Amino acid sequence: MHIHPEFHRFLSRQDKEKLLGQRGIVVWLCGLSGSGKSTIANAAERVLHQQGRFTTILDGDNIRSGLNSNLGFTDQDRLENIRRIAEVAKILVSQGIVTFVSAITPRGELRDLARGLLGEDLFEVYVKASYEACEKRDVKGLYAKAARGEIQHFTGKDGS
Repeated sequence: MHIHPEFHRFLSRQDKEKLLGQRGIVVWLCGLSGSGKSTIANAAERVLHQQGRFTTILDGDNIRSGLNSNLGFTDQDRLENIRRIAEVAKILVSQGIVTFVSAITPRGELRDLARGLLGEDLFEVYVKASYEACEKRDVKGLYAKAARGEIQHFTGKDGS
C-alpha cells in the first residue's frame, strides 16, 4: 500500500481555531447503556452553542447505525468501533470543533486507544450509574433483551 498523506498543505489547526475563537477538544463520555451519556452530551452542547461555541456530538448509537453498521460486539469489533470514533473525533478537533463523544467504552484498552489517538485534546468523563439503575431505566429495552438472552456480549452483564 502506497499512501502518502500530505497534511502540511492544509490550513493549520491554529488558523481554524483562531477563526472559531476556540480550541478543539474531545469530551469523551463513557459508561453503561442508559447511564446518561447522551443526555449529558446534549445538554452540554446546548449550553456551549448558546455561548457561541461550535460543537458536535458523536453518539455511539448513531455511529453504530451508520459508519460502524458493519461491526458487532466482539472484542475486536468493539476495538474497531472505538478506533473509528476516535479517528473521526481527531479530524473534528483538527478543525477546532468541540466534540462530545458518547460511547460505552467499557474496557481500559479501548480508552487507552482513544487516549493514544487524541492525546492532550481528550477529556474523559465516566458517567457512573449501576447496572441495576440502568436496568430500571432501560429506555431502549436492551436490558430486558439481555435478561432474556437475546443479546450476546451485553456490557455490564457477565463481565462483558
